[in-house]
Amino acid sequence: MRAKSKIGLTLSAALVLSACATPEQKARLADPRAGFGAVSGSAKSILRKDAVMLMSAQDIEANAKRVHALVHKKTISADTAVQVALLNNRGLQASYAELGVSSADVWQSIMQPNPVVSLGVLGINADGLGAYRAIEGMIAFNLLSVFTQPDRTKLAELRFTQAQLRAVEDTLRVAVETRRAWVDAVAGFEAAGLVREAQSTADAGSELAARLGDTGFLNKADQAREHAFYAELTAQRAQAKLDAQLAKEALTRQLGLWGTEVDYYVPNNLPRLPGNIRSRSGVETEALKARVDLAIAKLELQANAQARGMENATRFVTDLELIAGFETERELEDGVRKTRTTPQIELEFAIPIFDSGKARLKRAEAQYMIAAHQLAERAVNVRSEARSAYAAYAGSHKIARHYRDAVLPLRRTIEEEALLSYSGMITNTFELLADTRARLNSKLMEANARRDFWLADANMLAAVYGGGAGAAGGAGAVDVAGGGDAPH
Repeated sequence: MRAKSKIGLTLSAALVLSACATPEQKARLADPRAGFGAVSGSAKSILRKDAVMLMSAQDIEANAKRVHALVHKKTISADTAVQVALLNNRGLQASYAELGVSSADVWQSIMQPNPVVSLGVLGINADGLGAYRAIEGMIAFNLLSVFTQPDRTKLAELRFTQAQLRAVEDTLRVAVETRRAWVDAVAGFEAAGLVREAQSTADAGSELAARLGDTGFLNKADQAREHAFYAELTAQRAQAKLDAQLAKEALTRQLGLWGTEVDYYVPNNLPRLPGNIRSRSGVETEALKARVDLAIAKLELQANAQARGMENATRFVTDLELIAGFETERELEDGVRKTRTTPQIELEFAIPIFDSGKARLKRAEAQYMIAAHQLAERAVNVRSEARSAYAAYAGSHKIARHYRDAVLPLRRTIEEEALLSYSGMITNTFELLADTRARLNSKLMEANARRDFWLADANMLAAVYGGGAGAAGGAGAVDVAGGGDAPH
């Protein structure tokens, strides 16, 4: 009888070192905020705002106090709203937390698979051979994983960088959507105020019509016309107040506020138009350099190229294992037990008879071409989005400036002259009220044009840096001169 023992040996020092992460890598990847530095740095450089990653109850409590100081019983500006959203939007915090998943994937990629050990004991209590008759055991190490580890790590690092850029994109998206929501809320309250002013004028006309009707000077049709206009504006004012309230609630959701923190205010009027706007020169080039989604698409192409290279390198050898150990033989010769040990090394691999790897390589090449075409499409779209955003930005500024500099002064002059004519008993009261209504209608149209400009201003940031370049739609002004729909 012969007993055997085949017990695996450790690999060489170089092989062992290649299977382990360096202390620096471990420290970097084990950090709960791994990768967040790139996100906070982008928020600071692009938005001039702070971004935080809340990882504990203490962090959340301290952040809540900061948010409370910014919003509670305060009238917040657009910049304050963006800052609060970056601090307090929990959807954004969930996006930041996904960085931990990606960093864990990188960490896993630099760790080699654990060796596989198998042990067996045969012939227990065999006569003359002691406690066992035979021992079989071995340790197998995946040699292919050692050769592909640098490529796998590089691929995981690319994915990690993509995850950081996606977090940056989510940060920009929240900032842009918050600014849009702030503009909509303030524009809603401004429109409600202008409708209230128009209603006061309509109230005066309705009251005058009633008095003239009592004297028989005004027929019932003309009286009903003035009363109907006042009634319509009453409904429009209620709709405008509701729209403003709902717009503020949308802003509150963006800010992540609840409880007593919703006791904040927004201004009653949008800011004035800036005197100058940025030049169009270089807006496409700037977008091509700065767009986060374009950078993500470029990394996707690199990742697919890396995966294609790995697939090609391992096309024929898909499973390569090194088995190292020794064999121990136990024999009885003339009643004397003897042991003999022989070192062993085995190499196991699959023979590519049926699967030559062509299908996997074809798949990798197709995925690479998909990424290449998507990158080209994204570059074309980025150029177009930048041009469209600038056209809306410059055009809305020109329109709003026209209302401010041309339409409103003319309406003001008409009303002043009508007032002089009325004082001289040249025109009647209803003509004066009609001119007043027309001026109020022009003020509403100017306010809507100003709103469109500030929305376009927010969209410019998205078009150049990313975060969603879709323009927010705006409704038309209330026609206080002859009825119409309330703004939304």
